[in-house]
Amino acid sequence: MMDLKTPLGREVCTLHAGDQITLSGTVYTARDEAHLKMIEEGIPFNPEGAVIYHCGPVIMNNQIIVAGPTTSARMNPLTGFVLDAGVRGLIGKGGMSPQVRNQLRDRAVYFAFTGGCANLAATCMQLEGVHYPELGMAEAVWQIKLEKLPLIVAMDTHGGDLFAGVDEHAHEAFQHMYPTSTTGI
Repeated sequence: MMDLKTPLGREVCTLHAGDQITLSGTVYTARDEAHLKMIEEGIPFNPEGAVIYHCGPVIMNNQIIVAGPTTSARMNPLTGFVLDAGVRGLIGKGGMSPQVRNQLRDRAVYFAFTGGCANLAATCMQLEGVHYPELGMAEAVWQIKLEKLPLIVAMDTHGGDLFAGVDEHAHEAFQHMYPTSTTGI
């Protein structure tokens, strides 16, 4: 298991889909509305080597109560500009599109964190600040300090994609169980 610390650099290019890592340092939460606002107004943090966590945490009394991942596929069309700006890591659940997989090549990785583990995630986090609080708790960009959050490399810089492999296997199993008719019936 490799221990990584933000800001990330070229070391992400040594990772492969399936690798287990821990991540420490500062990350920034961002969901749909935050991405749209960053497109309009600019990224409110230094994106070079940054990690974006697809998450809408619950914050109470300046403490992170829960911080589970949200479905990353919602950010598929909104991801290219943050990667172009230098973001080196994305965290979420469910995987991302083949287009994002291509955008990650030779520059960034997508880490998977298991959905349903929001309490576990919060135990590894401290709140550092917030950008765009006017978007509301779930959509604001929260600046969070991590301490050894366990993650899996789901999409790497070489085109490796755990989710695509599962999808392909499921499709093959379905075709084996329910073959498509080629007789024109």
